[in-house]
Amino acid sequence: MSHSAMTYPLGDRQVSRLGYGAMQLAGPGVFGPPKDEARALQVLRDAVAAGVNHIDTSDFYGPHITNQLIRKALHPYPQDLVLVTKVGARRDEKGNWLSAFTPEELTRAVEDNLRNLGLEVLDVVNLRSMLSVHGPKEGSLAPQLEALIRLKERGLIRHIGLSNVTAQQVADAQKMTPVACVQNLFNLANRKDEALIDALADQQIPYVPFFPLGGFSPLQSEQLSQVAQELKATTLQVALAWLLQRSPNILLIPGTSSPDHLRENLASAQLTLSPDVVARLNSIGEKA
Repeated sequence: MSHSAMTYPLGDRQVSRLGYGAMQLAGPGVFGPPKDEARALQVLRDAVAAGVNHIDTSDFYGPHITNQLIRKALHPYPQDLVLVTKVGARRDEKGNWLSAFTPEELTRAVEDNLRNLGLEVLDVVNLRSMLSVHGPKEGSLAPQLEALIRLKERGLIRHIGLSNVTAQQVADAQKMTPVACVQNLFNLANRKDEALIDALADQQIPYVPFFPLGGFSPLQSEQLSQVAQELKATTLQVALAWLLQRSPNILLIPGTSSPDHLRENLASAQLTLSPDVVARLNSIGEKA
C-alpha cells in the first residue's frame, strides 16, 4: 500500500497523512504579506486539488495574513478539509514573537481565527505552550486549557490539541480534556519525542512534527545528502519519507510558497526507504 493512501484520524475526521503548513505563505520571517499573493493563493488551491485535506495555520502568522489567504483561496471550504490552528503567541509591530497566554488573550485569538478564516467553529485548536519559546518547558497549562475548554463548551472549538509540550503536560492535559493531537519539534536530528510518539500511537492520537528538516537553520548532514542523491530525491523528500515510515500516527505539514515545491513535498509519499537506508538515516540523530 502506498503511503499516499494512508490516512489517520484527527479529531473526528480522517485526514491524509501528508498535509500542508501555511506558515510560509506570509512574508519573510512569517511577517507581513507575501511577495506574490497570486502564487500563495495558487499553492493553497493546488494543495487541495492534490488531495491535501489537513491545513495547519495560525492567526499569528502574518499576523492574520495566512488565515485571510486561506479564506480567499478556499472558502467555502471543501467538506473534508480540516483546518488546524494554534493559539498562545502574538506578534508586535516589529514581528517579534511574544506570549499571548492569558485566558483573555486565548479567547481573543480564537475569535480572530474564526473571523479571519470565515468559520463558525474551529476543527482543532492547538494550545502552543509559551512557558518557553525555545522548546518545551515543564509547568502547568491548566489555566490556558480551562479557557479553551470553555470555548469548546460554547461550541467555538471542536477539538483541543497541544504544541511545544512535554509528555507530562500531555498526560496532565488528558486528565482535563481529550487531546486531539500533539505538535512538537521532531526530525532526523531532534528525536527527543520518540517515546511520546509511541505512547500517542497506542492511543490513536496523531503526532504532528514541525521543522522536518531542522527549521530556520536546515539540517546539514552528509548521510542525508548521500541518501537523497542515491534515491534521486531531495533532502526534504527523504526527511519527510523517514517521518512517514517512523510511525503511522505521524501527520506531516510541510510548508512552501512554491507550487513546484508543493508537488515535490507531496511526492515524498511515494518514496519507500529500505531498512538499510532507515538505519543509515537513524544514525544522524544518535549523536545529537
